[in-house]
Amino acid sequence: MNNERLPRPTKIDADMWVDEAIWGHRLYDEQTPWLCFMEFLNVLQSELESGRAFVESEPNKLAYSPKSRLYLRNILFNNPQLTLISSKYRYDDKEAWLQWYEVMGKGQAGIVNADFKYLEKRFSNFGDFASVIQFLRETTIEGENNKRWSSQFIFPYGPDCLYEDLNVKDNGFTNDRRFFGRTGELLYLMLTRSGKGVQILANLQKSVLNPSNKFNRLVAALEPKDVVSSSPLRTGVYLPYPELAGYELLADDWLSLLESNIPNYDAIPHLVNITGLHLIMYSLNRAKAVLGDTNKLTFILEIVSPKKTIIRELSSDSFIEHNNMSRRAIEAYIRQVIETESWNQVTDIHEAITVLKNEYAWPKDNKESEVELVNSPDDLINMFVSAAINRHKQHVNKFHGVWGKEIGLSSRRGARRLRYAPQDMLLKSLVLCVVPKRMEFQDFLDKLYEKYGFIIGDKQALELTEAGRADLEAFSDNARRLEQRLASMGLLRRLSDACAYVENPFGIQEEVLP
Repeated sequence: MNNERLPRPTKIDADMWVDEAIWGHRLYDEQTPWLCFMEFLNVLQSELESGRAFVESEPNKLAYSPKSRLYLRNILFNNPQLTLISSKYRYDDKEAWLQWYEVMGKGQAGIVNADFKYLEKRFSNFGDFASVIQFLRETTIEGENNKRWSSQFIFPYGPDCLYEDLNVKDNGFTNDRRFFGRTGELLYLMLTRSGKGVQILANLQKSVLNPSNKFNRLVAALEPKDVVSSSPLRTGVYLPYPELAGYELLADDWLSLLESNIPNYDAIPHLVNITGLHLIMYSLNRAKAVLGDTNKLTFILEIVSPKKTIIRELSSDSFIEHNNMSRRAIEAYIRQVIETESWNQVTDIHEAITVLKNEYAWPKDNKESEVELVNSPDDLINMFVSAAINRHKQHVNKFHGVWGKEIGLSSRRGARRLRYAPQDMLLKSLVLCVVPKRMEFQDFLDKLYEKYGFIIGDKQALELTEAGRADLEAFSDNARRLEQRLASMGLLRRLSDACAYVENPFGIQEEVLP
């Protein structure tokens, strides 16, 4: 049953091995695409320092040590009186430092014998120091949030900006899997297994992994040089599939962005968007594989119209179908055990429990007494399905909906139901990934369908229109609205009534117009 997957770990901390067997460890809704990208950078930087960036000598044995950087984080995010002190002692630099040292000595967390006096030697005055902190605070990822100070992250200007999510106590800390939920580890393994890690690394070393750029050096000045800031080794990640076409498609899109003429840091929001899209596709395609659905994954996209259209209904139906797919996959994955020879030989509950333990690591030894009173093996399967779906609903089931909204793929704008209605930023990311320099508009629609399964125009919707679910005119109008959107964004130029071209302003492959 699992011969297409890599062996599961010998030690399993989870209550059961179902979500992880299908999608890996793990797709996590509370970790946004931005924080997935930040976690990925932490993994990559650690592996780069160990001399094995994008090298997987043995599947699912990733072991890396991210940075904690508690001095930096206390200074940036656990420093509420900085502005007050800077203002109060504007003309008395020495007193400003003394007051701040006293406040930070009492208010810092997680550092034993904290000493911040190295900072006075690195900044000409306290006002300059306060200005630098204010600037860096304004670059906080997802700045308008209410996360605790130890779960705040600044923009990744360079390797000295990278650190992991922590739960900090007065004199210590533990890692926290809430906002760094391991999806970034999966992303790292996907790009590693794409076979294109060398090219990706070379490009990232020009920007977010470049220690010599001025913004990174500014951040580095806030950390003491003689303090070890590495966290304990992080292990246990599991990505089930050694090879998938999706890994290579993801890497290709990364390279399209990284090798374009877009300024290095400006590419990052587009990397985040396109990564989110690929991980949504990964989650849905893995569910489809479990369900035995070999049809191409498609998304019906509504280009928002001022009036309700049939496309809006179809797009909403498409969203709902996808949103239910992972739950269906959970049940199908469990019930396929019924077809195995080992299950056919089951004669009582205890034998059934043994089979489920072997296949799904459920129930745990200390939970066995809770299921022994079930009337039959079939009832035991039903109990297991119910428990697995309840567990699945906590996080993985929400992944498609939450991440779709985060990257601007899905929306409730102008409607009661969620549907696929791409926002401008995602559309720009798609243009940057799909269009080398310029591309005829209809070819662009074809490419979006080929790469991502996006149904926008009448040609891509042929199966739907032939089935009578909509008419060609509705999808033609949908495509025209996209053309108008792209033109308003400066990404499309119409040369004549019959000739419109989508243009990538940062493209590097010049094409000759016919």
